[in-house]
Amino acid sequence: MNKISVVLIEDHDLTRIGLRTALQQRNEIEIVGESANAHQGLDLLKTAKPDVGIVDIGLPNMDGIELTRRFREYQRHQGDSHTKILVLTLEDNEEAVMAAFAAGADSYCMKDISFEFLLQAIHDTHAGNSWIDPAIAKVVLSQAHLSETKVDAEEVGEKVSINAVNSEYGNMIEAYPLTNRELEILQLIVDGCSNAAIAEKLYITVGTVKTHVRNILNKLCADDRTQAAVRALRSGLVA
Repeated sequence: MNKISVVLIEDHDLTRIGLRTALQQRNEIEIVGESANAHQGLDLLKTAKPDVGIVDIGLPNMDGIELTRRFREYQRHQGDSHTKILVLTLEDNEEAVMAAFAAGADSYCMKDISFEFLLQAIHDTHAGNSWIDPAIAKVVLSQAHLSETKVDAEEVGEKVSINAVNSEYGNMIEAYPLTNRELEILQLIVDGCSNAAIAEKLYITVGTVKTHVRNILNKLCADDRTQAAVRALRSGLVA
């Protein structure tokens, strides 16, 4: 039986060592590399070409979601889709979950998952199937439902339906409506605020702001903050 090659990208030494030790005891798993930060981890994924990369979201100098996005971009340029990405994290909020999948993650596991479930997730991910932790499955299902069904703002609660001025973005915004918080951050982006300034104004962390910004870019199909601001103004999302 061919072994499943795995790369571990996790900044917490004890967690990384624990995972490596546990996985190395399995005959079907082979650890081919590990890294404690995103930049080295990205290089490792490119050179080692593992079957599965286990990536923590909360990495220093570049988070795991951005790492995943850059690696997927690299794979597209190389015409290679061999390596699958399994995100392992403590983050179970909607923004982090959807941002991870939007960036190209194949599977999403919570760090408190049992070892047997983690093994199952690795096998399923390697086989080309998405493995979604039961703790966050409802988030993914609710988002899938929202993308298929047009609903009123009152029915959605936090979701806000927008009647776009420019029809170019109307369908896009209807399919992926922005939350009240995302609209608030989008307005601050248009106003020229940095992530640090937004965090200070809204009393949230810079990391949380980055997650919201990624979500906004994904929903508006924008490559950067400037493009998002332009589309927001053209669509009438903000003034």
